Amino acid sequence: MTTLAKTPAVADPARAARRPLHLRSLLGRAGVYAVLAVAVLTVVFPVYYVFAGAFMRPDEIASYPPAMVPHSVTGDNFSGAVHAIPLVRQYGNSMLVAGLITVAQLFTSVLAAYAFVFLPMRGRSVVFGLFLATLMVPWEAIIIPNYLTLSGWGLGNTYFGLVLPFLASGFGTFMLRQSFRQFPGELRDAARIDGAGHWRFLWRILVPLNKPALAALAIYVFLSSWNQYFWPLIITRTANMQTLQIGLSSLRDSEMADPGLILAGVVLSLLPTLALVLFGQRFIVRGLTAGAVR
Repeated sequence: MTTLAKTPAVADPARAARRPLHLRSLLGRAGVYAVLAVAVLTVVFPVYYVFAGAFMRPDEIASYPPAMVPHSVTGDNFSGAVHAIPLVRQYGNSMLVAGLITVAQLFTSVLAAYAFVFLPMRGRSVVFGLFLATLMVPWEAIIIPNYLTLSGWGLGNTYFGLVLPFLASGFGTFMLRQSFRQFPGELRDAARIDGAGHWRFLWRILVPLNKPALAALAIYVFLSSWNQYFWPLIITRTANMQTLQIGLSSLRDSEMADPGLILAGVVLSLLPTLALVLFGQRFIVRGLTAGAVR
């Protein structure tokens, strides 16, 4: 009885061809993750070191190689920053100014965007083009006329002088106009039939349905106002009227500048911005994409 020799199974050619492709895909994905990891580290490390350095002693900050983790956590830097400058007053000034500018720009942008979308008027496109043209004028070109005007009115070194040039925004009007244009015209007609006037329709129906765009605009305006430096620097004259950014600059420029005090002040200035970005990120994405597709 003869036995037949078993022939080895032939590998699937298609599977063998897929292996190099799968390997290249894994290598490509690993390369992408490596690049993203380096980018994240580049962005996150300065923020981490600011928070770590704010709790370090001066000798730890000045050590070489620099310490990455505070060996003994201390809050002396925060108390020193509070006593070096009127930090609490300047922190309150920044919160007040940024809050007032945010509320004012939301109100004026809502009204202007509603007019451009729902109110029939001649030359609406031309007027809207003028609004957009204001975005192309650099702030440096109008800062001196604004300063001379407000100083002539006696508003220098006042809260009115800090907020008055920023009560309206062409960007906010453009953003909310794009969002309002997504509102179905049938619902507007139904509200008109039910007796809803412009004011009631705006605040009872349109604004609640556009909360993502409003939240994104509010976060953008607050962060821009919070980080202002040049205008508060020239319009204010006393430390009690200056904002937090000016106070941090005075800490840095003093003859006995202490890195720990500067880092502690930077941590305090970062807290509102980090909170807004972390908790309002989804509103930023949804609000900025509103109106992109009709």
